[in-house]
Amino acid sequence: RRQVDIVCHIQATSPCLHPHHIREALQMITEQGCDYVFSVVRRHQFRWEEVDKKDCKNPTSLNIDVAHRPRRQDWHGELYENGSFYFSTRKALENGLKQLGKIAYYEMLPEYSVDIDVDIDWPVAEQRVLRFGYFGREENAAVRLFLCKVSGCLTNGQIFTSVSGEDHVAINARDVAGIQMLQRENIEVILMSCVNEPLSRGLLEKVAQLAGCGLWFGEQLNGLEVERLMKEKKLRWDKVAFMGSESEDREILSQVGLNGVPCDSVVADLIAAKYTCQRPAGNGAVREFAEYILMLKKKSLLQVLQEHIDRANF
Repeated sequence: RRQVDIVCHIQATSPCLHPHHIREALQMITEQGCDYVFSVVRRHQFRWEEVDKKDCKNPTSLNIDVAHRPRRQDWHGELYENGSFYFSTRKALENGLKQLGKIAYYEMLPEYSVDIDVDIDWPVAEQRVLRFGYFGREENAAVRLFLCKVSGCLTNGQIFTSVSGEDHVAINARDVAGIQMLQRENIEVILMSCVNEPLSRGLLEKVAQLAGCGLWFGEQLNGLEVERLMKEKKLRWDKVAFMGSESEDREILSQVGLNGVPCDSVVADLIAAKYTCQRPAGNGAVREFAEYILMLKKKSLLQVLQEHIDRANF
């Protein structure tokens, strides 16, 4: 039976950790002979001694000369543990980390050093992950078809009836702009609905015309119907993105390469969506998910370019 020689403790509260961080830190043990490696980040913070106000004692600076205070951007800073990971050899761990030989730190750039400790850290972490997070080497970044439910995604589910008895719905101009952004990047957009939903086909056609995209309308919206549509367009599941809102959308959401849900949707509490919008249905959720799809596409293209450069250099 194979024995474990190296142990790595990775903390889930550091969501911007990338595979290359782990790989490079591991090499410090396997190739440089380290027994213990931990992650750090460079901070530019001036620290002061904590004093009891009752003692009337002046605090003392711990890492700067007050008479020659530098600009923080000109100062080399200090290293702090960022809690992303801790590597150890098996032997060192079995000894309780009391008899360590060679110890080293692995310095991570600040943009990757995100630590979630309290609730107010979440908004910052979410934005940092979108810009600097790792989204895998999956092919779903190359989305070619975006399927979007009308009721509960493009609209907020409300139907307005005029004096003359005509039904109306409201759609957000930002959502329409998001659809157009996808189309400019050669991503086809199709709105989806079925006879079980309260919107009439005529009204749905007007919405699709206003949004400038196609419309799928059938007896029932399920995985089988979407698979038929994909065969017509010669696409695989991993090339399709879907935005749903109801519990019956779970089947399709679980099969597509990329899925998204509005923050106020029923299904948001039922599945672990790959992307949960901060915006509600009918109020920018489609635009937000469209921007996310395009961001993944850009990351994918940059990755391909980087790999091409690496092959050329080596």
